[in-house]
Amino acid sequence: MNDGGAVQRMLLTNIGELVTNDPAPGRDGGPLGIVRDAAVLVEGGRIAWVGSATHADERLELRIERGDDREADEHRTLWDAEVDFVDADGGAMIPGFVDSHTHLVFGGDRAEEFAARMAGQPYEAGGIRSTVAATRSASDDELRARLAGFVAELHAQGTTTFEIKSGYGLSVADEERLVRLAREVTPEVTFLGAHVVPFDFREDPAFGGDADRAAEAYVDLVVGEMLAACAPHSRWVDAFCERGAFTAEQSRRVLEAGAAAGLGVRVHGNQLGEGPGVQLAVELGAASVDHCTYLSDADVAALAASDTVATLLPGVEFSTRHPYPDARRLIDAGATVALASDCNPGSSFTSSMPFCIAVAVRDMGVTPAEALWAATAGGAASLRRADVGAIRPGMRADLVELTAPSHVHLAYRPGVPLIARTWKDGALT
Repeated sequence: MNDGGAVQRMLLTNIGELVTNDPAPGRDGGPLGIVRDAAVLVEGGRIAWVGSATHADERLELRIERGDDREADEHRTLWDAEVDFVDADGGAMIPGFVDSHTHLVFGGDRAEEFAARMAGQPYEAGGIRSTVAATRSASDDELRARLAGFVAELHAQGTTTFEIKSGYGLSVADEERLVRLAREVTPEVTFLGAHVVPFDFREDPAFGGDADRAAEAYVDLVVGEMLAACAPHSRWVDAFCERGAFTAEQSRRVLEAGAAAGLGVRVHGNQLGEGPGVQLAVELGAASVDHCTYLSDADVAALAASDTVATLLPGVEFSTRHPYPDARRLIDAGATVALASDCNPGSSFTSSMPFCIAVAVRDMGVTPAEALWAATAGGAASLRRADVGAIRPGMRADLVELTAPSHVHLAYRPGVPLIARTWKDGALT
């Protein structure tokens, strides 16, 4: 650590394989931009230089502020004082994972529902009732403590940037506190009041059992008082455009109201069957449409011709036994694909991006390189972030050291804890 306000420097060297996601002449791995026998110089929490370890000392020396008349021993003392040296011991290093879809603020769990599903009961979007009840009954401190545990879990598994959605409060007060608590740990907060129609609306005698009237009344609340309360704590708005949740027209109302309030647009779509979610997302210029399990040829073409990222959530299909999305089809068409965990208590209770990579490689038709890119640079594209997801000068120093010689081991050795160390903004997590 530097004294006197000087910029902190860290040199990570002896990196056997460095995945930069910054392709350049002389680098391997296509879009992964792999540098062999590499070093990375970090200054002030940002990447300052990337290159060969054999040139690291020379590059570092040029960047250290010093007078021309310093004696050699004085220069060496300054160098040692101002630079933290990290030896990667010949292992691989990758950008920190960017998990662009999670639901980390909630109470209770749904282990019994999972067990029933494994015994043959189908998954349906309305299964969140118990989570809403548990979340509403939990105190802020209880939710905050649990959230802190999940964040530690993410960091331990190499995730350095993550999004968090609300959606388990479904009342003005509860949705507001969920986005407020999420904002304490990430700037990537998504208001998902339009998750499902809450049961207190569905069962309200005022609607006489009319599900359509109840849904319209709830959407009125979401685009009005609820949005006004949640927008100050959020960066994004989302809607679950799906059978059992919200129609295309209802989703449009929510998303357009959120956009008018200054929020970016995200969409849950095409999870349980083909539907209007993808087309709506592309039409509205959404940053991402998430799930994309069931896609028509027109959906694939629309995604390929747009800037909307198709965010795939393999943990969901693993947990629900639905068919996996066809990532190969999307990539071959030219769509941008991201991988995310969708960590939530009902349909994907995993926070492990290495697990998602392994499942995507095994069951979704992608290579280990494509899966890693989707879990890092793809996630950054989904969040429209230009400062994370790659290792190049100017980017945040979000780095993950693997106890493996190659990124391929993330899929090759599924379930094995390969994350040795994680740095966020140049600091160990």
